[in-house]
Amino acid sequence: MTERLISADSHVKMTHDQIKRYLPQHLQEAYDTAAAAYEGRMSRGTGAANRAGATQVAAQIAASNAAFTRDGYWDPVARLSDMDADGVEAEVLYSEVSAFRYLATVEDGVNETVRAFNDALADFAATDPKRLIVSYQIPIHDLDLAVAEVTRVANLGAKSLQMPVFPSEFGLPDYFDECYTPLFARIAETGLPICFHIGLNTNLDDLSRRDPTPNKGIMVPVTALVTAEAFGMLIMGGVLERHPDLKVVFVEPGLAWVAWWLETVDDMVVRQGYKFPDIKELPSWYFHRNVHLTFIDEKVGLQRVRDLLGISNIMWSSDFPHPVTSWPRSREIIAEIFQGIPADERAAIVCNNAARVWQL
Repeated sequence: MTERLISADSHVKMTHDQIKRYLPQHLQEAYDTAAAAYEGRMSRGTGAANRAGATQVAAQIAASNAAFTRDGYWDPVARLSDMDADGVEAEVLYSEVSAFRYLATVEDGVNETVRAFNDALADFAATDPKRLIVSYQIPIHDLDLAVAEVTRVANLGAKSLQMPVFPSEFGLPDYFDECYTPLFARIAETGLPICFHIGLNTNLDDLSRRDPTPNKGIMVPVTALVTAEAFGMLIMGGVLERHPDLKVVFVEPGLAWVAWWLETVDDMVVRQGYKFPDIKELPSWYFHRNVHLTFIDEKVGLQRVRDLLGISNIMWSSDFPHPVTSWPRSREIIAEIFQGIPADERAAIVCNNAARVWQL
């Protein structure tokens, strides 16, 4: 097949040194202090479990999947070569550094550090901005700064924004709170999608502590399932009612369980008498209008529930260079998991939906 492939979820390795290149000298020490404190926090709870699991998996796959060690993980020229080898036209990229978790703690230099982080991302994309679609991170600890940064990166030509999935991790109000109205309004004006990438969730620290398995195997799959909380805050909390033009992408939550969630929340209204006063339609209506999901090679979800989720609401990804990546066999794997799926649906899922969402 020669169809276009767009990965809606791939990754780029950003280092603290890369980010510091865009910081003035007088803020270097404050940045190092904040970064060190962040590393300390990540050595406990779900942070520790996340790293331990990643280390073990990386060791297990070292012989069969060396994508983590490829220059394309951090070098844009090499990345384009890896994409060519995989037959991928463009990738939406998410940084491995979770800036939300420490930028707000850079003493007397928060604004400059937020801009430096995103400028480092822009530098990576500059090699070929039509193919390397970086997701600029928008911290939410200072909403005036968040609005200003959305405007700044949009003027730089941004195609994608990334925000924290769970504001409660940072002691901040949930997204249904009216304090976010100016931010959501500004994002809607730009037409840029908000991407919520699942992963580390410090709200699960207690479960991580109670999990008796060596690699926290009880907690890890729950990480995707608690995305239901974020769905609910945006939908039943009225965010998508008040901001109908928002485009929202949930990255890596999985597919099959979401169909169950949509049926459940609609049934809560229709049959069980639940009240959601901040929305006028059934919850699933807002999902189908505003929300998109990415998946990697979840064959059961793709084959069994794609019609329930909506063909226009789901998008394929290679997840380069993570352990489950389809690189360098993406076309072969796509052929396997899309068996029996009509060509027009396949084209929408592997390319056209992403091209529409990110205006490619």
